[in-house]
Amino acid sequence: MIRTERGPALAIAVIAALVALVLLFVPQIARADVRVVVNGQTVQFDQPPIVRAGRVFVPLRGVFERLGASVVYDNGTINATGAGHQIQVHIGSTQALVDGQSRTLDVAPFLVGARTLVPLRFISESLGANVQWDDNSQTATINGNGNGNSYAPPPPAATVGLTNVQPGRNSSVQSSRPAISARFNSPVDPNSVRILLDGRDVSSTAYVSANDFLFTPSYDLTATNHTVEVTGKSTSGVGFDRSWTFTAGGGATSNYLNNLSPQNGATVGSTFTVSGRTLPYAHVRVAATASAIYGGILRAALGTYTTDVVADANGNFSAQVSLGNTTSGGNVTVRITSQDPNTNAGATATLNLNS
Repeated sequence: MIRTERGPALAIAVIAALVALVLLFVPQIARADVRVVVNGQTVQFDQPPIVRAGRVFVPLRGVFERLGASVVYDNGTINATGAGHQIQVHIGSTQALVDGQSRTLDVAPFLVGARTLVPLRFISESLGANVQWDDNSQTATINGNGNGNSYAPPPPAATVGLTNVQPGRNSSVQSSRPAISARFNSPVDPNSVRILLDGRDVSSTAYVSANDFLFTPSYDLTATNHTVEVTGKSTSGVGFDRSWTFTAGGGATSNYLNNLSPQNGATVGSTFTVSGRTLPYAHVRVAATASAIYGGILRAALGTYTTDVVADANGNFSAQVSLGNTTSGGNVTVRITSQDPNTNAGATATLNLNS
């Protein structure tokens, strides 16, 4: 073997390169030794916490539901509501909203496989909790709601039930196109919800949130019994399957939505007004979603907004929409649903706008 003086120098250079490579990944590797304690109870994760840029990231639902927060994930947008606070963060973005105010994160939320990881301290403190970090034991301790009042959220329900169903169970309504709605008695994963009317999947035409759903048939129902079936999963992953029946189509009562503004294809900003005309005193829900298109294919939700208004005596209604995050060249979809409180007659319209 031929030896040269360059051998030791080359070996040192290789070792230094390997050390640098290891250090590059250390700030964002999974840390099974990181311990998270919420109100005195240690949280067990199927995806270990990850330390990135000096910040501890944990799976989306692992901590925050234990703080009594309702967490909804929608196409890259994470909304957490609890203890009187509302937080919105986005996968891959350092921009956030806390109680309607803009905030900037040091490091953006990210995905690891099928798990969404979010910054532990930022969201915990935004929800009003007190966070303490012990570097020696690598333990994050989270207590109460930030006012010294420790509390434990109620245990997740064994399953999800429906309340405030419309039309009522075994009831009869005049309208051949009734507004069909219900509230969930505990939060659900909106992306898992499927709604069937007489066996037909109508989920794509429905408004669905973590707390309720609402839709109006796009066709006349016959004057017979009809069955609504709702399936899905709670935020803790427990499946549910609920149904009820009603009779519709007994009369000619109908609803409508017209004179809508903005018109389809119009360009709007992050804040705009939706107006139109419907039945007098009808209850109107306006749900808007802003999205961006990447490479002409991939759509990413940037912001959502929902509000309820009541039409005046002439049927006129107006609602201001504030999406917060929009991008030039993106899309804004607005779904409007009107419900007559007397006959339950419903009408639905969709506006496809540009931003």
